[in-house]
Amino acid sequence: MAPHDIDCLVLGTSGVDVVVRPVDLTRPIGAGRLVHVAPLDLTTGGIVCNSGIALRKLGLSVAAAGLVGDDLWGRIVRERLADEGIDVVGIEPHATEATSSSAVLVDPGGERSFAHHVGAPRATDMAFVRRQLPLFARARTALVGYVGLMPRLGGDLAAAVAAIRGAGCGVALETSDDGGPLAELAAALPLVDCFVPSLAEAAQQTGMEDPRAIIDCYRGHGAEGIVGVKLGTRGVLLSQGEVFEHIPCLPTPGPIADTTGAGDAFLAGLLAGRHRGMTLRAAGLLGAATAACCVTGLGGTAGLRSFAETWRLATAEA
Repeated sequence: MAPHDIDCLVLGTSGVDVVVRPVDLTRPIGAGRLVHVAPLDLTTGGIVCNSGIALRKLGLSVAAAGLVGDDLWGRIVRERLADEGIDVVGIEPHATEATSSSAVLVDPGGERSFAHHVGAPRATDMAFVRRQLPLFARARTALVGYVGLMPRLGGDLAAAVAAIRGAGCGVALETSDDGGPLAELAAALPLVDCFVPSLAEAAQQTGMEDPRAIIDCYRGHGAEGIVGVKLGTRGVLLSQGEVFEHIPCLPTPGPIADTTGAGDAFLAGLLAGRHRGMTLRAAGLLGAATAACCVTGLGGTAGLRSFAETWRLATAEA
């Protein structure tokens, strides 16, 4: 294969999600109570599946890398990714860990809570990254996540990012859970091309609530690429150099079914836009449109649309 025949390599967590809806999350579930719900849906989840499939829908060539269990769920993950046209050569079965899995409880308004087993991704370490360096060398950009759910990589995060960049591959990071400690992230930030955590994750890391102050904090730790903060229904604040762009949430192209994966979809759209040479604002709007499509389907990928359809949504308000 020629160098850089992969537009984006997504490294990190993948697994299965069992979607349970609707569930009234304001009432405790317990004491043997029977909760009537719609038929259960089985979907794939985690950043490898969510962002990887979104990137593929938006027209990029995509490869996946990560650890799954040597089990039925792991085979389902590989098959789902392959069916979407994603190269799964970097998905390795782990001998003892189970595939990551979640029960996604979705309330009538589309908000969700998770019962999650991290499983095999928590075994991701520097040795795994080194094994995948030939694959990184084929990719223009790597999206690595979720930082915070791969504890064995945490202390080596800067070294891992440096090794990936040394293979000639740019790096974007995505966090999850509480985002992990700032001390582990800080050493990697000068080497990262794109980092846009959620406000909750960023606030835990920095101790700050103001999005501009948070971005300034990351800049103070050496971040030079695109930095931003996802603000939920208030959109996303993005920064590149001296430029700040507030990206609003866009109207959804259908009823909201499930907000699972919206952040991963935004990041995929942002990266796809930059890959296409778009300005920061245009790429951000593509990200917002990808997220708006995402929430119209169950799970993190069912609502995604083609680049042409998504771009029409991104430009409809212009």
